[in-house]
Amino acid sequence: MKLAIAQLNPTIGDLTSNAQKILDAANQAARQGVRLLLTPELSLCGYPPRDLLLNPSFMESMADCLDNLAEQLPSTLAVLVGTVTANPKAESSGGKPLFNSIALLEGGKIQQVFHKRLLPTYDVFDENRYFEAGVQSNSFTLEAESATPIKIGVTICEDLWNDEEFWGKRTYQFNPITDLNQQNVDLIVNLSASPYSVGKQQLREAMLQHSAKRYQQPILYANQVGGNDDLIFDGSSVGFNRAGEMVCRAPAFETDVLLVDFDPVQGDLLKSAIAPAPESTNAQIWSALVLGIQDYARKCGFKRVVIGLSGGIDSSLVAALATEALGRENVLGVLMPSPHSSEHSINDALALAKNLGIKTHTLPIGELMQGYDQTLDPLFAGTEFGTAEENIQARIRGNLLMAIANKFDYLLISTGNKSEMAVGYCTLYGDMNGGLAAIADVPKTRVYSLCQWLNSTKVKRQESQATPEQLPAQLSDTQPEIIPANVLAKPPSAELKPDQTDQDSLPSYDILDDILQRLIHDHQSAPQIIDAGHDPEIVHKVMRMVARAEFKRRQAPPGLKITDRAFGTGWRMPIASRWVAFKECI
Repeated sequence: MKLAIAQLNPTIGDLTSNAQKILDAANQAARQGVRLLLTPELSLCGYPPRDLLLNPSFMESMADCLDNLAEQLPSTLAVLVGTVTANPKAESSGGKPLFNSIALLEGGKIQQVFHKRLLPTYDVFDENRYFEAGVQSNSFTLEAESATPIKIGVTICEDLWNDEEFWGKRTYQFNPITDLNQQNVDLIVNLSASPYSVGKQQLREAMLQHSAKRYQQPILYANQVGGNDDLIFDGSSVGFNRAGEMVCRAPAFETDVLLVDFDPVQGDLLKSAIAPAPESTNAQIWSALVLGIQDYARKCGFKRVVIGLSGGIDSSLVAALATEALGRENVLGVLMPSPHSSEHSINDALALAKNLGIKTHTLPIGELMQGYDQTLDPLFAGTEFGTAEENIQARIRGNLLMAIANKFDYLLISTGNKSEMAVGYCTLYGDMNGGLAAIADVPKTRVYSLCQWLNSTKVKRQESQATPEQLPAQLSDTQPEIIPANVLAKPPSAELKPDQTDQDSLPSYDILDDILQRLIHDHQSAPQIIDAGHDPEIVHKVMRMVARAEFKRRQAPPGLKITDRAFGTGWRMPIASRWVAFKECI
């Protein structure tokens, strides 16, 4: 019996387009003799729909769209579609008004509806805000003309994340996989919208393999792909047989229709296509960020982007990402040198632009700085040059970039990294301006690593695949890199005053990033971080900076999430707080 997974990239709220994508995948699957097609969690409306679910007309449109889709599907195919359904007992029971559901569509109708049982409320998830939890196990029998009927257990995303043997604990009272196993289902399917983070796929596969082996149960896992706001979904849909062996996997960060056979006699999935995983962590992150930029721009209606090019490593990486995501003809780099800008930074920015093949425009800001100085002189007279004057430069640049974005309908992508965002080494209404913060979840040390990977791996791959006519002149034997070597070699600097470097204000980035990893991701206390070998004075300084920068982060543009602890929808720190652990530091 042929089964398939439609690894889809929905746009949140675009019901008609999302339904068409499901229909297209269904028609493709039907032509290949598929009996059952899986689609991701909430595939009809896109995940996460958030407060769109509070709009009654949206819910009515979704129900109509589901009915219409059922009528249009091929008659030989059964399709599991992620949707939202009403809870008819909500008013009488005091429950939530909606269910996160899977609808079984076949024969032109909605045959059965299954509800998600475990509702995550952590990190970026807030499903208890909208949904009532399902209370019963979900299964159905799939008939086929030339094969023995099979009993299929249906789970939705979080339903498979509660194996106490794998995690060493239970987060919820029950385990839906155990319940389905006790009902003697032949196959478990899981329809997910599981956001990407570094290492997440390896964790998923280890968990799925454990469950398959523990219960001697084949499992098919369908995941959403694409970028939605700050979240990136990596796809990588996968299947495991009863022995816990991988039998199929869809590509990461791409749409796909993945076929796999189920043998009713063996009661198991048979080996099929297994797409290779990304070759390295940097390759994985690169693909995630490219997809995030691409989908954020496309789904928000932007075709072109503008980036401030300083000649530094952060703007260089963002420009390279944007160029791959949208094409060189759709990226504009703007140089805005001040009297403090070094000549090599200007040259580095121009060299980068040449390597990428993007257009640039130069807007010197010296005269604008003088205008601010003259206007503020009566108020600032007798004071020393300091942070206020430095930040004026960043705000002039931010204003110019926003003017260009508004005038020509460009998306402004800000270039700040996670290390800077964490400690507030950024200027509100200046370099923080923009509609998207592409690398706001990428630590500075990882920025360097990505750029080095890009130079050593990406260019070599392009050269090996391209004909001599396709290679731009700058990618010759004498200029193999995309990121100019000097960008990687020089000390990082905001260049807001003469001879400035980041390390005038911050510890070296290898030290800073390790402290931030321990503080933000590992939730270590100051004594624990100090015990790990860090200088107490530096630890206290960093903790103080992190606490005081919360008001900046709250006003930042959405940042693409690539780690398990990003400054986005999953970060819910108060701005005005005096947490006891910080008392000794503040």
